[in-house]
Amino acid sequence: MGDELVEPDVGMLTGQYMRAVQEELFETLAERGHPDVRPRHGSVLAFLDRAGTRPTDLAQRSGQHKQIVGTIVDELVQLGYVSREPDPRDRRAKLVVPTASGLDEIAKARAILAAIERRHAQALGVEAYATFKRALQEVAGLQRRWRQTRDAGG
Repeated sequence: MGDELVEPDVGMLTGQYMRAVQEELFETLAERGHPDVRPRHGSVLAFLDRAGTRPTDLAQRSGQHKQIVGTIVDELVQLGYVSREPDPRDRRAKLVVPTASGLDEIAKARAILAAIERRHAQALGVEAYATFKRALQEVAGLQRRWRQTRDAGG
């Protein structure tokens, strides 16, 4: 039993893939002027609207708890990537708004990720990669619904 190779399960595969993508993304971002951005910051930066986003919406979009999002926003404010601004629709609420540096990081991150996807599509074939991505989106959605099913007693 000790020397058997275990076929990787979906958790292992997705974890390996995520770590490898993050490694390339954040090393390349550092080379392109954003050395202070870390993977945890992606749970805010990846989900920001140009005009700003409420922290509760960031938490919902990213699947993170509001307190974690608040801590990450604090870090990004200190690093100069976002600011907190009053929401023009509700002065009691705040928006997390990307700064010029934040917008630059977001644009570069999206370009790096697009290049990674192009490379994978070229290696697998465009249609095979598109099929893989659709299936992964569907499986991710099914997994996110696990909590709803569990909480509903199903």
